[in-house]
Amino acid sequence: MKIRYFSDTDTALIEFSEVPIVLTKEISEYLYIDLDAQGNLVSMTIEHAKEKAGLSEVAFLQMEKTGV
Repeated sequence: MKIRYFSDTDTALIEFSEVPIVLTKEISEYLYIDLDAQGNLVSMTIEHAKEKAGLSEVAFLQMEKTGV
């Protein structure tokens, strides 16, 4: 997964895979998702990311599976 932030446009691009995009869906005025041929999520674009998504800081936390 890659997260790219473009400060000049306040846009965040979150890429989940490098599979070719066949469809882009507008979820809201500021949120778009890109899907592959099977309908799987490829990437997500957030426009006005600081304002609309509170993107002032990005943190990544990987959770490990616990034993049952």
